[in-house]
Amino acid sequence: MEFPSLSMRACKSKTMGGWTLLLPLVLLLWSSVVHSNSDYLIGLGSYDITGPAADVNMMGYANAEQIASGVHFRLRARAFIVAEPNGNRVVFVNLDACMASQLVTIKVLERLKARYGDLYTEKNVAISGIHTHAGPGGYLQYVVYIVTSLGFVRQSFDVIVDGIEKSIVEAHENLHPGSIFVNKGELLDAGVNRSPSIDAEWGPVGSFNWFATHGTSMSRTNALISGDNKGAAARFMEDWFERKNAVKMDNVGFEDGGIPRRISNIIPSLNDNHHELLEIAASFQSPPGRPVTKSSSIARRVRGALRQVDKPKFVSAFCQSNCGDVSPNVLGAFCIDTGLPCDFNHSTCGGKNELCYGRGPGYPDEFESTRIIGERQFKKAVELFSGASEQIKGKVDSRHAYIDFSKLQVNLPNFKVVKTCPAAMGFAFAAGTTDGPGAFDFTQGDDQGNPFWKLVRNLIRTPGQEQIDCQKPKPILLDTGEMKVPYDWAPSILPIQILRVGQFVILSVPGEFTTMAGRRLRDAVKTVLSGHKDFGNNIHVVIAGLTNTYSQYVTTFEEYEVQRYEGASTLFGPHTLSAYIQEFTKLANALISGQPVEPGPQPPDLLDKQISLLTPVVVDTTPLGSNFGDVISDVPKNSTFKRGDMVSVTFWSACPRNDLMTEGTFSLVEFLQGKETWVPTYDDDDFCLRFKWSRPSKLSSRSKATIEWRIPQDVAPGVYRIKHFGAAKSLLGSIRHFTGSSSAFVVA
Repeated sequence: MEFPSLSMRACKSKTMGGWTLLLPLVLLLWSSVVHSNSDYLIGLGSYDITGPAADVNMMGYANAEQIASGVHFRLRARAFIVAEPNGNRVVFVNLDACMASQLVTIKVLERLKARYGDLYTEKNVAISGIHTHAGPGGYLQYVVYIVTSLGFVRQSFDVIVDGIEKSIVEAHENLHPGSIFVNKGELLDAGVNRSPSIDAEWGPVGSFNWFATHGTSMSRTNALISGDNKGAAARFMEDWFERKNAVKMDNVGFEDGGIPRRISNIIPSLNDNHHELLEIAASFQSPPGRPVTKSSSIARRVRGALRQVDKPKFVSAFCQSNCGDVSPNVLGAFCIDTGLPCDFNHSTCGGKNELCYGRGPGYPDEFESTRIIGERQFKKAVELFSGASEQIKGKVDSRHAYIDFSKLQVNLPNFKVVKTCPAAMGFAFAAGTTDGPGAFDFTQGDDQGNPFWKLVRNLIRTPGQEQIDCQKPKPILLDTGEMKVPYDWAPSILPIQILRVGQFVILSVPGEFTTMAGRRLRDAVKTVLSGHKDFGNNIHVVIAGLTNTYSQYVTTFEEYEVQRYEGASTLFGPHTLSAYIQEFTKLANALISGQPVEPGPQPPDLLDKQISLLTPVVVDTTPLGSNFGDVISDVPKNSTFKRGDMVSVTFWSACPRNDLMTEGTFSLVEFLQGKETWVPTYDDDDFCLRFKWSRPSKLSSRSKATIEWRIPQDVAPGVYRIKHFGAAKSLLGSIRHFTGSSSAFVVA
């Protein structure tokens, strides 16, 4: 698949820098002595949006049993701003989240208006999700998307809104002169169809990438918060750059599997004498857990610790595109009972969809599959980043409109006039996909439905004949667009948006377009823009999926007729894609003519109507004689580990919802430098470190934290220890922070 890369460079004085674009797209930002003037102002920002790591249902698979209970690695909002020195500007925010939310977008724009007036509005701000299925849910406003999270989750919502705002503020405050470059490439093994100034010597300062593949390398049973393959690729790229440029190391290598080397690579070993290391480690036995102040309870971030103080941190984002029918489980779909391939047309095994699962390249290890797919995207991004040469030139502009897709008249090329429908989901929706199968007796490709489930449907709401006819051949399972109790079940008013930076154009779409649907939309917009004096013929058009709000899938007319999962999840009927093409064509024409567009009807703000059934944390306790942070299961005494081993330590802990540790960490690996100084080396943001939280029972006030460290293949030999940070709630509601440490151990 094509992989475009956009590269930005920022500069000081008369020097300039740039970006790189990959299709699938990667946006790379850097600074270098290349030009004597600047075309744009460029700003970057990044902020933690990890959210509650306990008790909250994850968004994506709609699996009520998939409840967050730990962190694989943290989630972030990454923003870039491109502005003409005295003119227009655009903002693109990439979220390590399943999708954007209309309510989140509304509240972020309200905050930006309070800060900056009309500088940033719905017209020029795009907020896009990477589609990880391993992030906390409950932050969307429509009923159908928050059922499994027991309604609205204020903690999930607040941390995302705060993170987006802070990332944009950071980008705004570090706007500097710069220039942009674009590059393209092919990536063939990371997805399969399933149905004021910066010093010129700083080098690159960021990257943004677009490539279409689902965030489903982590399975529907995973309970650890994770950015999945795109979040992993972003970590790999950021670490690669820190190693390559900020630390200026020669011959930078990778850990086993391509993860860039960490701080431990540049910390000298204490002593090559193994016996001396054991003696030193033995002097650092597990101390008892102890309370600490909040400020000291949040460990210093490892990421960025080596960065020059006066240099902006390198920001890398791997954005989502038209991923509707693209799976990262590239080995194919197999029956878990027989090991044979699933039925080709219906993705079933003996007629049952529950037995058909896709396999990632690291099967059966989902963490390994996530690493591999992330690494493949990361490596292509580095290649394109290094080779970008086409400079982006031209205007910065944008167009935005709200469209009511529930009743839109569409003029087809054959002069036939049709319309879209109120939202509805078909029977095949409930079958799920090979990335996350559904339940009961639903199957993909069902264009008839069955009497039993129609009876169940009618108990909720019976669709009228007009709706049935409009949605054909989709048999309606849930008539969500016409369900309004206790408030709207599905969206009807959707935002569409075009962002332009020179010859590079982003189409912000509020859903998951399939491969062919996305291609048709891109081609339609490119046809309008091609040949115009402001664009020429070398136009780069990319789709940014799941942006500004969420409205499920968009298929071609032909795919809709087949009624696999994607067609059954195309809410507004068979002509949905034609409606998007019609409306985006209008935006494209307005863009080249310089004319405004009608803003359209405003979407609802349903914050005051939200219902939450998630119980709060009542109290945290430990067994008599134990303290929070005490070690339950330590490393073996006088133990030595080697590269590739798993080190595991368990602590008495408390609910992670008491403090999300935003821009902090629950877990930390430290390296002993000299004989007294402990240096942080790995934290929650590292792929090799996992924080797992558990209770002995659902209603128990006691909990444990297990921290697992898979020792990287190129870690420096020496003495290490594992630390845990947490916050406990008393019966009276006060929060007390604590920390705990394992005994020291040797890595040979």
